[in-house]
Amino acid sequence: MTTTHAFRMRLKPGTIDEYRRRHDAIWPELADAISQAGIYDYSIFLDEETLALFAVLKLRDDNTRETLPDQPVMRRWWDHMADLMEVQPDNRPVEVPLAPMFHLA
Repeated sequence: MTTTHAFRMRLKPGTIDEYRRRHDAIWPELADAISQAGIYDYSIFLDEETLALFAVLKLRDDNTRETLPDQPVMRRWWDHMADLMEVQPDNRPVEVPLAPMFHLA
């Protein structure tokens, strides 16, 4: 059994190309940490008009997603991305949960 989780983030103006470049070169150790936390099928979409990023991911039932903020590689990634996005004081991206409205399987 899996759960789908979706949330919104926001880019700063003028950062689209750099955001894509950094994600195209995602660090293998970060990808491994995400996978080990039980996250898979993770996509991020961009609304270029508003600079809103929409993330959708699947969580395994035994996921440990809540432990990712404690991992040094996650903290380094947030610091690496902070100049491109709206972030909290600790550089964690501002995430706004999205409520499911429709699903067609």
